[in-house]
Amino acid sequence: MDHHVKDPFEFIKREKNDVMKKIVSLFIFLLMSIVIWAKDGDQASMGDTMRSNGRIYVVVAVMVTILIGLILYVFRLDRKISKLEKQ
Repeated sequence: MDHHVKDPFEFIKREKNDVMKKIVSLFIFLLMSIVIWAKDGDQASMGDTMRSNGRIYVVVAVMVTILIGLILYVFRLDRKISKLEKQ
């Protein structure tokens, strides 16, 4: 790594990209572990009950809404921070 950087903000830009890559990879690994954990075991009786009652769709809708809200929040926060860095 070059210690004599011409652009003093180059390190911040590199660090920001690295952080986003780490967050995305962490999210992917968590999602994979949840899928693997969900397939493990034969305790599907609760899932079958919720599916038969139609409540599973409500649970999925709430989870998707929360996930979309968190993603939008992170992107808006990233834009605001980028705007402040430019100033």
